[in-house]
Amino acid sequence: MPRKHSAISPDWWDYTTLDSELIDAAARLTLRDLEKLSRPGFKVLLYDTLEDFYLAEALEYIEAWQQSTADNPVGICGPVGPTEQLPLVARMVNALGLDVRSGHFWGMDEWYLPENGREAPVTHPLSFEKCDRELCFDRIDRRRRMPDAHLHFPKADTGPYRRSWDAGIRCAVMQGGQGDVKHWAFNDPLPRKGKYRDNPPPAAEYRKLATRVVDLHPLTIAQNARTSGGGNISLVPTKAISVGPVETWKAEKVSIWHAGNHDNPFGQRLTAFMVSKGLVDTAVPMSLLADHPNVQFNYFRGGFGSCQVKMH
Repeated sequence: MPRKHSAISPDWWDYTTLDSELIDAAARLTLRDLEKLSRPGFKVLLYDTLEDFYLAEALEYIEAWQQSTADNPVGICGPVGPTEQLPLVARMVNALGLDVRSGHFWGMDEWYLPENGREAPVTHPLSFEKCDRELCFDRIDRRRRMPDAHLHFPKADTGPYRRSWDAGIRCAVMQGGQGDVKHWAFNDPLPRKGKYRDNPPPAAEYRKLATRVVDLHPLTIAQNARTSGGGNISLVPTKAISVGPVETWKAEKVSIWHAGNHDNPFGQRLTAFMVSKGLVDTAVPMSLLADHPNVQFNYFRGGFGSCQVKMH
Protein backbone atom coordinates (compact mmCIF):
# COMPACT_ATOMS: atom_id res chain seq x y z
CA MET A 1 0.00 0.00 0.00
CA PRO A 2 1.51 3.37 -0.99
CA ARG A 3 2.39 5.79 1.79
CA LYS A 4 0.79 9.18 2.17
CA HIS A 5 2.07 12.03 0.05
CA SER A 6 4.38 14.71 1.35
CA ALA A 7 2.78 17.79 2.86
CA ILE A 8 5.67 19.82 1.41
CA SER A 9 5.93 18.56 -2.16
CA PRO A 10 3.98 15.55 -3.49
CA ASP A 11 6.80 14.79 -5.94
CA TRP A 12 9.28 14.03 -3.13
CA TRP A 13 9.80 11.81 -0.11
CA ASP A 14 10.34 13.48 3.25
CA TYR A 15 9.51 13.16 6.93
CA THR A 16 5.89 14.25 6.46
CA THR A 17 5.21 10.84 4.89
CA LEU A 18 6.00 9.06 8.16
CA ASP A 19 3.38 7.40 10.34
CA SER A 20 1.55 9.96 12.48
CA GLU A 21 2.24 8.04 15.69
CA LEU A 22 5.99 8.32 15.13
CA ILE A 23 5.73 12.04 14.42
CA ASP A 24 3.64 12.59 17.56
CA ALA A 25 6.04 10.57 19.74
CA ALA A 26 9.02 12.62 18.55
CA ALA A 27 7.23 15.93 19.06
CA ARG A 28 6.52 15.05 22.72
CA LEU A 29 10.21 14.65 23.64
CA THR A 30 11.54 16.93 26.36
CA LEU A 31 15.17 17.80 27.07
CA ARG A 32 15.13 15.21 29.85
CA ASP A 33 13.83 12.61 27.38
CA LEU A 34 16.55 13.60 24.90
CA GLU A 35 19.33 12.89 27.40
CA LYS A 36 17.96 9.36 27.88
CA LEU A 37 18.21 8.50 24.18
CA SER A 38 21.91 7.64 24.39
CA ARG A 39 22.71 3.97 23.80
CA PRO A 40 25.80 1.99 22.80
CA GLY A 41 26.94 3.48 19.50
CA PHE A 42 24.82 6.63 19.90
CA LYS A 43 25.64 9.42 22.34
CA VAL A 44 23.64 12.59 23.05
CA LEU A 45 25.55 15.54 24.52
CA LEU A 46 24.07 18.86 25.65
CA TYR A 47 25.84 22.21 26.04
CA ASP A 48 24.69 25.10 28.20
CA THR A 49 26.15 27.92 26.10
CA LEU A 50 26.85 28.54 22.43
CA GLU A 51 30.46 29.34 23.33
CA ASP A 52 30.90 25.86 24.81
CA PHE A 53 28.99 24.30 21.90
CA TYR A 54 31.13 25.77 19.12
CA LEU A 55 34.34 25.32 21.09
CA ALA A 56 33.57 21.60 21.42
CA GLU A 57 32.91 21.41 17.69
CA ALA A 58 36.20 23.17 16.91
CA LEU A 59 38.08 20.85 19.25
CA GLU A 60 37.09 17.87 17.10
CA TYR A 61 39.26 19.36 14.35
CA ILE A 62 42.18 19.83 16.73
CA GLU A 63 41.85 16.34 18.23
CA ALA A 64 41.75 14.74 14.77
CA TRP A 65 44.78 16.62 13.46
CA GLN A 66 46.78 15.97 16.63
CA GLN A 67 46.57 12.25 15.81
CA SER A 68 48.02 12.81 12.35
CA THR A 69 51.60 12.10 11.29
CA ALA A 70 53.29 12.04 7.91
CA ASP A 71 53.27 8.23 8.00
CA ASN A 72 49.73 7.91 9.34
CA PRO A 73 47.70 10.91 8.14
CA VAL A 74 44.39 11.70 9.81
CA GLY A 75 41.66 14.05 8.70
CA ILE A 76 38.21 15.39 9.43
CA CYS A 77 35.23 15.91 7.14
CA GLY A 78 33.45 19.12 7.98
CA PRO A 79 30.33 21.09 7.08
CA VAL A 80 29.44 24.61 6.09
CA GLY A 81 26.41 25.00 8.30
CA PRO A 82 27.30 25.55 11.01
CA THR A 83 30.32 27.78 10.31
CA GLU A 84 30.91 29.40 13.69
CA GLN A 85 33.46 26.73 14.64
CA LEU A 86 35.76 27.48 11.71
CA PRO A 87 37.49 30.66 12.98
CA LEU A 88 37.91 28.98 16.37
CA VAL A 89 39.83 26.13 14.73
CA ALA A 90 42.29 28.55 13.14
CA ARG A 91 42.65 30.57 16.35
CA MET A 92 43.49 27.48 18.41
CA VAL A 93 46.00 26.16 15.89
CA ASN A 94 47.79 29.51 15.86
CA ALA A 95 47.57 30.22 19.60
CA LEU A 96 48.84 26.78 20.58
CA GLY A 97 51.50 26.69 17.90
CA LEU A 98 50.20 23.40 16.53
CA ASP A 99 51.76 21.83 13.46
CA VAL A 100 48.87 20.46 11.39
CA ARG A 101 50.76 20.06 8.10
CA SER A 102 50.14 16.31 7.97
CA GLY A 103 46.42 16.69 8.64
CA HIS A 104 43.68 16.44 6.03
CA PHE A 105 40.26 17.97 5.52
CA TRP A 106 37.32 16.91 3.39
CA GLY A 107 34.59 19.38 2.55
CA MET A 108 31.19 17.73 2.75
CA ASP A 109 29.51 19.31 -0.23
CA GLU A 110 29.39 22.07 -2.81
CA TRP A 111 26.88 23.69 -5.09
CA TYR A 112 26.54 22.41 -8.67
CA LEU A 113 25.69 24.79 -11.51
CA PRO A 114 23.80 22.94 -14.30
CA GLU A 115 24.21 25.86 -16.71
CA ASN A 116 27.93 25.16 -17.01
CA GLY A 117 28.10 21.59 -15.73
CA ARG A 118 30.57 22.51 -13.01
CA GLU A 119 30.81 23.00 -9.29
CA ALA A 120 30.29 26.53 -8.01
CA PRO A 121 33.61 28.42 -8.28
CA VAL A 122 35.16 30.00 -5.20
CA THR A 123 33.99 33.35 -6.60
CA HIS A 124 30.35 32.29 -6.13
CA PRO A 125 28.85 34.10 -3.11
CA LEU A 126 27.54 30.81 -1.66
CA SER A 127 30.68 28.73 -2.36
CA PHE A 128 31.38 26.32 0.49
CA GLU A 129 35.06 26.03 -0.42
CA LYS A 130 35.34 29.82 -0.27
CA CYS A 131 33.75 29.78 3.18
CA ASP A 132 36.07 27.04 4.52
CA ARG A 133 39.15 28.81 3.21
CA GLU A 134 38.23 32.32 4.33
CA LEU A 135 36.96 31.38 7.80
CA CYS A 136 39.53 28.72 8.63
CA PHE A 137 42.40 27.63 6.41
CA ASP A 138 43.50 31.06 5.17
CA ARG A 139 43.70 32.15 8.82
CA ILE A 140 46.11 29.40 9.88
CA ASP A 141 49.79 30.40 9.94
CA ARG A 142 51.35 29.31 6.63
CA ARG A 143 54.18 27.63 8.51
CA ARG A 144 51.77 25.29 10.29
CA ARG A 145 48.86 24.60 7.95
CA MET A 146 48.45 21.65 5.62
CA PRO A 147 49.20 22.05 1.91
CA ASP A 148 46.38 22.49 -0.57
CA ALA A 149 46.82 18.87 -1.65
CA HIS A 150 45.48 17.87 1.80
CA LEU A 151 42.25 19.86 1.33
CA HIS A 152 39.71 17.74 -0.51
CA PHE A 153 36.71 19.65 -1.86
CA PRO A 154 34.06 17.81 -3.91
CA LYS A 155 33.92 18.76 -7.58
CA ALA A 156 31.63 17.95 -10.49
CA ASP A 157 34.18 15.32 -11.45
CA THR A 158 33.84 13.34 -8.24
CA GLY A 159 36.59 10.86 -9.06
CA PRO A 160 39.56 12.56 -7.31
CA TYR A 161 37.46 13.30 -4.23
CA ARG A 162 36.17 9.74 -3.96
CA ARG A 163 39.66 8.32 -4.41
CA SER A 164 40.97 10.51 -1.60
CA TRP A 165 38.83 8.49 0.82
CA ASP A 166 40.76 5.36 -0.14
CA ALA A 167 44.23 6.92 -0.20
CA GLY A 168 45.37 5.75 3.22
CA ILE A 169 44.04 8.76 5.17
CA ARG A 170 42.03 7.92 8.28
CA CYS A 171 38.91 10.02 8.76
CA ALA A 172 38.63 10.39 12.54
CA VAL A 173 35.30 12.18 12.42
CA MET A 174 32.71 13.42 9.96
CA GLN A 175 30.86 16.42 11.29
CA GLY A 176 27.54 17.71 10.04
CA GLY A 177 24.63 19.95 10.69
CA GLN A 178 21.04 18.88 10.08
CA GLY A 179 18.85 20.51 7.50
CA ASP A 180 15.11 21.07 7.59
CA VAL A 181 14.67 17.99 5.41
CA LYS A 182 16.71 15.90 7.92
CA HIS A 183 19.81 15.47 5.80
CA TRP A 184 23.52 15.48 6.54
CA ALA A 185 25.56 17.11 3.77
CA PHE A 186 23.09 17.10 0.85
CA ASN A 187 21.90 13.54 1.34
CA ASP A 188 18.31 14.56 0.75
CA PRO A 189 15.32 12.26 0.41
CA LEU A 190 14.80 11.13 -3.18
CA PRO A 191 12.05 12.18 -5.60
CA ARG A 192 8.86 10.15 -5.53
CA LYS A 193 8.99 8.65 -9.01
CA GLY A 194 9.75 5.47 -10.91
CA LYS A 195 10.37 2.47 -8.67
CA TYR A 196 10.17 4.80 -5.65
CA ARG A 197 6.69 6.08 -6.43
CA ASP A 198 4.94 4.07 -3.71
CA ASN A 199 7.74 3.67 -1.17
CA PRO A 200 11.11 5.35 -0.59
CA PRO A 201 14.26 3.36 -1.42
CA PRO A 202 15.35 0.64 1.02
CA ALA A 203 18.10 1.66 3.43
CA ALA A 204 20.54 -0.85 1.93
CA GLU A 205 20.08 0.77 -1.48
CA TYR A 206 20.49 4.32 -0.17
CA ARG A 207 23.65 3.25 1.67
CA LYS A 208 25.27 2.45 -1.69
CA LEU A 209 25.21 6.12 -2.72
CA ALA A 210 28.66 7.69 -2.90
CA THR A 211 29.71 11.29 -3.56
CA ARG A 212 27.51 12.46 -6.42
CA VAL A 213 25.56 15.32 -7.99
CA VAL A 214 22.12 15.49 -6.39
CA ASP A 215 18.80 17.22 -7.02
CA LEU A 216 17.84 19.22 -3.96
CA HIS A 217 14.54 18.85 -2.15
CA PRO A 218 12.47 22.07 -2.28
CA LEU A 219 12.76 22.39 1.49
CA THR A 220 16.56 22.35 1.26
CA ILE A 221 16.54 25.14 -1.31
CA ALA A 222 14.25 27.24 0.88
CA GLN A 223 16.35 26.58 3.98
CA ASN A 224 19.60 27.66 2.34
CA ALA A 225 17.94 30.83 1.13
CA ARG A 226 16.81 31.49 4.70
CA THR A 227 20.12 30.72 6.43
CA SER A 228 22.61 31.99 3.85
CA GLY A 229 20.88 34.12 1.22
CA GLY A 230 18.64 36.49 3.14
CA GLY A 231 15.60 34.60 1.92
CA ASN A 232 16.45 35.06 -1.78
CA ILE A 233 15.47 31.63 -3.13
CA SER A 234 16.42 32.60 -6.69
CA LEU A 235 20.06 32.83 -5.52
CA VAL A 236 20.24 29.19 -4.40
CA PRO A 237 21.23 26.46 -6.92
CA THR A 238 18.85 23.53 -7.26
CA LYS A 239 21.65 20.94 -7.49
CA ALA A 240 24.69 20.17 -5.37
CA ILE A 241 27.58 17.75 -4.99
CA SER A 242 27.35 15.76 -1.78
CA VAL A 243 29.49 13.33 0.15
CA GLY A 244 27.57 10.07 0.30
CA PRO A 245 26.77 7.33 2.79
CA VAL A 246 29.62 5.30 1.27
CA GLU A 247 32.16 7.86 2.51
CA THR A 248 30.24 8.47 5.73
CA TRP A 249 30.66 4.84 6.75
CA LYS A 250 34.43 5.22 6.24
CA ALA A 251 34.52 7.82 9.02
CA GLU A 252 35.26 6.39 12.46
CA LYS A 253 32.75 8.74 14.07
CA VAL A 254 29.84 10.87 12.85
CA SER A 255 29.23 14.00 14.91
CA ILE A 256 26.06 16.05 14.27
CA TRP A 257 25.69 19.60 15.66
CA HIS A 258 22.28 21.06 16.55
CA ALA A 259 22.57 24.72 17.50
CA GLY A 260 18.91 25.44 16.72
CA ASN A 261 19.73 27.64 13.71
CA HIS A 262 19.30 25.14 10.89
CA ASP A 263 16.72 22.53 11.78
CA ASN A 264 13.71 23.31 13.94
CA PRO A 265 12.65 21.96 17.35
CA PHE A 266 10.66 19.11 15.82
CA GLY A 267 13.46 18.01 13.51
CA GLN A 268 16.00 18.00 16.32
CA ARG A 269 13.76 15.59 18.20
CA LEU A 270 12.73 13.37 15.31
CA THR A 271 16.16 12.25 14.15
CA ALA A 272 17.52 11.62 17.64
CA PHE A 273 14.45 9.52 18.41
CA MET A 274 14.77 7.51 15.19
CA VAL A 275 18.52 6.94 15.54
CA SER A 276 18.16 5.94 19.18
CA LYS A 277 15.33 3.48 18.48
CA GLY A 278 16.85 2.07 15.28
CA LEU A 279 13.98 3.37 13.15
CA VAL A 280 15.59 3.65 9.74
CA ASP A 281 13.59 5.23 6.92
CA THR A 282 15.15 6.88 3.87
CA ALA A 283 12.44 9.54 3.83
CA VAL A 284 14.46 10.77 6.83
CA PRO A 285 18.05 10.33 5.60
CA MET A 286 19.59 11.18 8.96
CA SER A 287 17.88 8.10 10.40
CA LEU A 288 20.31 5.90 8.45
CA LEU A 289 22.93 6.83 11.05
CA ALA A 290 21.15 4.39 13.37
CA ASP A 291 23.27 1.75 11.63
CA HIS A 292 26.61 3.55 11.99
CA PRO A 293 28.70 2.18 14.91
CA ASN A 294 29.72 5.56 16.41
CA VAL A 295 27.36 8.53 16.23
CA GLN A 296 27.17 11.58 18.48
CA PHE A 297 24.42 14.23 18.46
CA ASN A 298 25.40 17.54 20.08
CA TYR A 299 22.74 20.03 21.24
CA PHE A 300 22.71 23.60 22.47
CA ARG A 301 20.12 23.56 25.23
CA GLY A 302 18.91 27.04 24.35
CA GLY A 303 18.26 26.03 20.74
CA PHE A 304 16.22 22.89 21.46
CA GLY A 305 12.97 24.85 21.57
CA SER A 306 9.44 23.59 21.97
CA CYS A 307 6.96 21.83 19.70
CA GLN A 308 3.98 23.42 21.43
CA VAL A 309 1.70 25.37 19.14
CA LYS A 310 2.24 29.13 19.38
CA MET A 311 0.64 31.66 17.09
CA HIS A 312 2.95 34.46 15.89
